[in-house]
Amino acid sequence: MAAPRANYFKSLSSDIPSSIVVFLVALPLCLGVALASNASPFSGLIAGIVGGIVVGFASKSHLSVSGPAAGLTVIVAAAIATLQSFEAFLLAVVLAGVLQIILGFLKAGVIGDYVPNGVIKGMLAAIGLILILNQVPHLLGDDSHFETDEGVIPEKGNIFSNFINAFAHITPVAFLIGGVCLAFHFVWEKIVAKQKGFIKAVPAPLLVVLIAVGINYYFQSSQPASALVGDHLVKIPIANSPNEFLSFFNTPDWSRIFDYNVLTIAVTLALVASLESLLSIEAVDDLDPYQRVTPTNRELKAQGLGNLVSGLIGGLPVTSVIVRSSANVNSGAKTKMSAILHGVLLLVSVAFLPFVLNMIPKAALAAVLIFTGYKLAKPSLFKSFYKKGWDQFLPFVITIIAILATDLLKGVIIGIGVGLFFSFRSNFRSAVFVVNDNNKYLFRLRKDVSFLNKAIIKRKLEEVPEGSSVIIDASRADFIDRDVIETIEDFMIAAPLKDIHVELKKSNLRDQGFNEKIVDHKNGTSGGPVRNHDKSVSVKADVPAPSKN
Repeated sequence: MAAPRANYFKSLSSDIPSSIVVFLVALPLCLGVALASNASPFSGLIAGIVGGIVVGFASKSHLSVSGPAAGLTVIVAAAIATLQSFEAFLLAVVLAGVLQIILGFLKAGVIGDYVPNGVIKGMLAAIGLILILNQVPHLLGDDSHFETDEGVIPEKGNIFSNFINAFAHITPVAFLIGGVCLAFHFVWEKIVAKQKGFIKAVPAPLLVVLIAVGINYYFQSSQPASALVGDHLVKIPIANSPNEFLSFFNTPDWSRIFDYNVLTIAVTLALVASLESLLSIEAVDDLDPYQRVTPTNRELKAQGLGNLVSGLIGGLPVTSVIVRSSANVNSGAKTKMSAILHGVLLLVSVAFLPFVLNMIPKAALAAVLIFTGYKLAKPSLFKSFYKKGWDQFLPFVITIIAILATDLLKGVIIGIGVGLFFSFRSNFRSAVFVVNDNNKYLFRLRKDVSFLNKAIIKRKLEEVPEGSSVIIDASRADFIDRDVIETIEDFMIAAPLKDIHVELKKSNLRDQGFNEKIVDHKNGTSGGPVRNHDKSVSVKADVPAPSKN
């Protein structure tokens, strides 16, 4: 599939419907992340607007969407409590943005390239499962916890306990609305997949929201006592005048710019937000049907600019976020105009249409998020990784379990550790190849032979019986550790004592580090530089044992 050119106007037919989907997904998440961070709801909306418009323009990512991330809620809540001033916290966000821009110029974006694909897929699947577990309570009508895209902060319980407890607090109308909306979303997806033309441009979440508002309006008209009100609906602050709207914004407290706590929090935010963004970018690029690659250093600068602007006007820190980005991909976006337009929709809605948005039942938005979670954690994904083998399947599954048990960053770090273990294990097994054919031994060293291979090489060499013939082929090894070289040289020196004939093959002995005087013995004499034109040398069985004097 050829990637579309960056013709933003020609792609609007795909990007506009996608922007509506992302807007509907982002709206409750912006509010939920702000509440989970112990900040004002409007600060989350500001971060969503900045993440869409500012980061969208500055980034070269085609499909990534930025905004406030649940992965930072614990850090943000602790920072606000430590500084005892939201304005001082905003200063830390500004400084964090500056640090991210510096990291971009220092080309720190390369870090994201070292995350194994299995870990990235595991991260996506884990977030999909978290979405499902976290949103089912809202689908059932239990809206006592915040909506976030990466879980629940410990003080509010956890996703498993909230999931189970929700079944004891079902709100019938919310359950009806959520069930109808979720079923409609799956059916619509199957219908649209077979259609062409205008119908494919209609975003399913928009229809879901309209259905939900219509059902709730019916109950408001016929059975007011059963209709959804209060916490069951979206809540956006309403301004009665331009001045009141502007009062929702805040500015940093510049008097604390040299405060040690402010600087420490700024560094923490910069590092964690940068790592989350790089991981998200890797994941989104993997989801991109056109497999386009995002310049990571440019992304760090864009995220830094976003945090700089967000902090200046009263918003939470922003990162590239997977849930909104995956919704963007699944809805058919082609360029970054979708992310930018979703930011514009957030701005217009909170400025001019908050009363309309406050009519939307949370159960409808939960249905949209559950569908997104299902797309991220399809059963077919688990089957495909299982077929790839345990070295791929285990890092994938362990990453999922670790993220569910801890948080996004800790889980990914654990997943990377497991991936490294299997990488070392694979290299350890394939670095040394031994064949025995009637006391004719072949020791073939492949790839990189590290000190970790010393024990098995030493043991195998010691098992060679008297009178055998041994070929040690190191011609395919790119690197041989000095400990391994010394083990081989010791064996070659002692081989004549057991009447063992040894031949060492290597493309360039001097470059590899072998002692040429040891490996170039010829009929009991000690030779000088290697003279063999075929780059192989041998130790014959009649070489006398080295003198002990």
